[in-house]
Amino acid sequence: MTHPSLKMYNYHVWANGVIIERLKELPQDLYHRKIQSGFSSVSNVLTHIYLTDYIWFEVISGKSMKQAMATANQLREQVEKKSIDEIKEIFQDLSEQYKALLNSQEDIEKLILVDNPYAGLLETSISETLLHVVTHGSYHRGNIATMLRHMGHTSVMQDFGLYIYQNRTE
Repeated sequence: MTHPSLKMYNYHVWANGVIIERLKELPQDLYHRKIQSGFSSVSNVLTHIYLTDYIWFEVISGKSMKQAMATANQLREQVEKKSIDEIKEIFQDLSEQYKALLNSQEDIEKLILVDNPYAGLLETSISETLLHVVTHGSYHRGNIATMLRHMGHTSVMQDFGLYIYQNRTE
């Protein structure tokens, strides 16, 4: 049986793909269009999700959070400028790296020490870190859904229940 955290991570990958596919169906300019919201554009939200996923991948891989955040900050401008097709590609690449890393772990409950510059030291497990990645992404995909509605478009179902129905064999 698949560890629940790995199943949730697979859901996260699926949900990112679902929202990206929906964005590809909409007018091209919508992705980078500036709007009044918590984020200035849909592209900024997806950039935020991607960079946060990237940071946590680096932390699980053994880098310090400070190092991971510095690298992510260097990538920010380049990621923000990507097209929706390019975003899809880097999300897929990162998910493949995650899956390879997670498959190489002997114990997903292994504790890691995270020194978060904003919150301090935390001893947590890889599985808890994955759950953070998933819930963080879910929250911000909800931001995208709201932004789309404000721009006169509908979003797409991307909840865990639908994922379960569509992936019953997992």
